[in-house]
Amino acid sequence: MVTFMHGLRVIAYLLHRLAFVTVVCAALGAVVYTALCAFNFMPWLEIPLSLSGRPIESAGLWVQSSLTGLAVLLVFFLPSNKRILALENSHRSFQLGMHDVARAYHHAHAADRADAFKLSSEFDSVRERLVYLRNHPDLGSLEPDVLEAAAQMSHISKELANIYSDDALARARDFLRQRQTEVDNFNSRINTAKLVATELKHWLHEVELEESVAASQLERLRDELHEVLPELGKIAMVEVEAERDTITRLPRAAE
Repeated sequence: MVTFMHGLRVIAYLLHRLAFVTVVCAALGAVVYTALCAFNFMPWLEIPLSLSGRPIESAGLWVQSSLTGLAVLLVFFLPSNKRILALENSHRSFQLGMHDVARAYHHAHAADRADAFKLSSEFDSVRERLVYLRNHPDLGSLEPDVLEAAAQMSHISKELANIYSDDALARARDFLRQRQTEVDNFNSRINTAKLVATELKHWLHEVELEESVAASQLERLRDELHEVLPELGKIAMVEVEAERDTITRLPRAAE
C-alpha cells in the first residue's frame, strides 16, 4: 500500500511538471506568433463569427489576442501554484515524518514496558534507546533524526512505561479475572438460592393448602359428630337405667 501511494505521488509530480512545461511553451509560442502577426510577418487567424446576423470584422485577431493574453496570465499564475504544491509536499513530508516517528516510538515504548532498558541518566537512556531502534529489523529504513526523536520521546515517557509495564498490566488483568470469577460464582450461588427459595415457597403453598383441606374436613367431621352424639347419649341413658332395674330385681328373685 505504501509503495502504491508513493507511485501515485511520483505520477502526480510528473504530470504537474508536464503541465507546467506545456503551458509555458504554449504561452511562449502564442506570444511569438501574435508578435509576428502584429508586424505582418504572419497572418492573423481567420474565424467566421457573427453577432445578431452581422459578421464580426477581425474576429480572428481578437480571439488570437485573447488566447495569447490568457496563456500569459496562466504563466504568471503557475509560480503561485508551484508554491502551493511545494507547501503541500512539505506538509505531506511532515506527515510522513511524524508517522515514522510514531512507528519508531511505538517499538521503543513497547520495549520500555517490557523492561528492556536499564540505564537511568538522560544521555545514557536516550543512547540506549537509539541503539535499540537502530538495530530493530523493522526500522532500518528510517532516518537517524527520526530515530533520535523517537528515542527522546521514549525517554520522556519512561515513567508511563514503568507504571503501565507488561508485568503491572498482567497482574491487573489477573486480579480482574479473579474478581470476575468471584462475581460469577456469587451470581451462581444467588441463582441457586433463588431456585431453592422458589421451590420452598411452592412447597409451603402446597402444605398450607393441604392443612386447609384437612381443617375443613375436621370441621365437617365435628359437625357430623354434634348431630350424632345426642342420639348416642339418649341410648346410653336408657341402657344404664335398664341395667339398674336388673340389679335391683335380682335379690327379690333370690328370696
